[in-house]
Amino acid sequence: MVFYGYHGVAEQEKILGGKFEVDVELEFDMTRAIRSDHLPDTISYEDIYHLVEKVVTESKFYLLEALAGHILKTIFLKYPVNVVTVRIRKPNAPVKGVLDTVEVEITRQRHEIGDLN
Repeated sequence: MVFYGYHGVAEQEKILGGKFEVDVELEFDMTRAIRSDHLPDTISYEDIYHLVEKVVTESKFYLLEALAGHILKTIFLKYPVNVVTVRIRKPNAPVKGVLDTVEVEITRQRHEIGDLN
C-alpha cells in the first residue's frame, strides 16, 4: 500500500509530507473462509487497506516505529487476528547519504499488545 502522509522529525516532513509504503501481514484462523468461500467469513483486505490509509493519512508521528505500532494496535482492536506484522518504508528519507528507503518492521502476537501501551 502506498500513501502520502506527514510523518517525520524534520520540520519539512511535517509541512511537505511524503510517500509511505506499508505492508501488513495477518495470521488468523481461516477455517470458515476456506470452507465457505464467503467474504463475511474472513478479513477483507479492502477493509484493512482503508484502516491503514486512515491511520497513515490522518495522523502525524515523528517516528516510523510509532506509526507502525499504531497501525498494529488498531488492527488488533478491530479484527480477530493472532499475529500482525507491519512493515513501513519511507522512500527519499532526509538522510545525508545515498539510500533508497528507510524501513521499520514490527511483529506482535495478540497477547503482546499490552507492551505497546
